[in-house]
Amino acid sequence: ALHEGHIVSSQELTELLQPVFTQNSRNLILFLQDKLSIDDFTYLSESYGNKNPFRNIQAKLGNLQSSPSSLVLPAVDCEATRYLLSFLQESGGWKITNITNLDVSQLERNPSKPNLLVVQLQSPASGLNEISTLEAVAENDKIIGRLTMDLQERGIHFSVIYTAVRPSRISRRNDVVWELRRQLMATEEEDSLSYPPLNVTMGNDTCILFYAGNFSLKANNSVFMDLTNLTFVTQNVDTSSSECSDINTTLSLKYTKPVNGISSLEIRFLMTNQFYGGSARNWSTLDSLEIVQDGEKFAKFNISVISAPAEYSFHCQLVGTSNLYPARLIPSNNEAKNWDVFISSLQIQGFNVENNQFSYASDCTGFFTPGIWMGLVTSIILLWILAYGIHMIMHLTTNTRFDDPKGPALSVPQTE
Repeated sequence: ALHEGHIVSSQELTELLQPVFTQNSRNLILFLQDKLSIDDFTYLSESYGNKNPFRNIQAKLGNLQSSPSSLVLPAVDCEATRYLLSFLQESGGWKITNITNLDVSQLERNPSKPNLLVVQLQSPASGLNEISTLEAVAENDKIIGRLTMDLQERGIHFSVIYTAVRPSRISRRNDVVWELRRQLMATEEEDSLSYPPLNVTMGNDTCILFYAGNFSLKANNSVFMDLTNLTFVTQNVDTSSSECSDINTTLSLKYTKPVNGISSLEIRFLMTNQFYGGSARNWSTLDSLEIVQDGEKFAKFNISVISAPAEYSFHCQLVGTSNLYPARLIPSNNEAKNWDVFISSLQIQGFNVENNQFSYASDCTGFFTPGIWMGLVTSIILLWILAYGIHMIMHLTTNTRFDDPKGPALSVPQTE
């Protein structure tokens, strides 16, 4: 029994799941989503009427009474999922398998060892307009139903955990609402982050730090890839090809079978550190982004306005191929036109990394934002209307002579 408002910590979650870890048939499936809150089950089910996006999940919940045990936790700490995976890896015996092709028929299962299957689900809030929240949730529900049914047909006993990396609905506190200040990762506490940044080390020193709230790609307007969890949560990404130096730095992210139809994917961030005489200091610049699919298809993007003093990190709220983003990826070849890239809350540093932490962040948003320009233009127009009105009032003339009802009519010559 959990009291209202209680958030289950990482240690509490591990203790609650101990019966799953110690039972005879230790086959555990972890369906991991980017964002999810318990309110989503009610909100999405009621908002879309007959289109229930949780049909398979609710069918499983309806059969919970027939299962040996069940557990529903309304609120879990954001660090709990990452801690759970680390706990199972450190405990030894568990065989952890990341399922990306959504096919368990060829899965090699060792009955003598506990098996953990980690299934990455796409995010309901991907940031791309083509994929709505309802469609993403419904697709995840189909994946859960298909995989669990396949395991049942094969006679495999298993337990299921359906959770997310972070909540989709956060209640804002009054003390936070009134704190209108810019908080970046250089000053935020680690507990406020849903996951740590990705770091690349050369020897004993960290030379690259990379963080994104959402890291998604779309190929040929059809194949969608959410790489956020693979990059930052499970860190199922190869960074061994990254290169670091005082002048050129390359962050290389290699993924194996991120989605069906793509066997390998490499994403490179190319950064340079140069001295500029105009400012008399070194500046780090993210010059280009390269995507290599299956070792053959090469796409290159030039990048605008991503630069910062060499001692700083760079932060931008929206980076991608859309014209609406402050930092835009501009296709440099024909292959790049087949890709859509979306990165939110990007923060990257490729030079002068100290203590494995981001330095002070230089933001891509300038002082004069579109909102400020709109306010200035509107104020100027209103001031002009006010000045014109005052000018017209000051030039109004009044009569200096009036009719006397007891005398003759007043005659005003045309010259006056």
